[in-house]
Amino acid sequence: MSSELATSYAALILADDNVEITADKLQTLLKAANVTVEPIWTSLFAKALEGKDVSSMLSNVGAAGAAPAAGAAPAAGAAAAEEKKEEKEEAKEESDDDMGFGLFD
Repeated sequence: MSSELATSYAALILADDNVEITADKLQTLLKAANVTVEPIWTSLFAKALEGKDVSSMLSNVGAAGAAPAAGAAPAAGAAAAEEKKEEKEEAKEESDDDMGFGLFD
């Protein structure tokens, strides 16, 4: 089991019991489960989840997937506009070569 996965499970256990998620509590839980994890992982997870309600994040996972589908069409239009802009910039760069300006001239 990877360190990230083990620390994630430990964080979920603490959140399920309504216990504040701290690096020390994560490390204690992992030690009790006989899982060795470098302390950096517990610190990173504790800082990332500090002040967050993990239970509400988990219950809203399915709801977050519906919103981007509605915004997909405008994103595609923006991508097409950027492609046109890049093509114009490339055309400008090519025209510099025609004028005799080059890196090794």
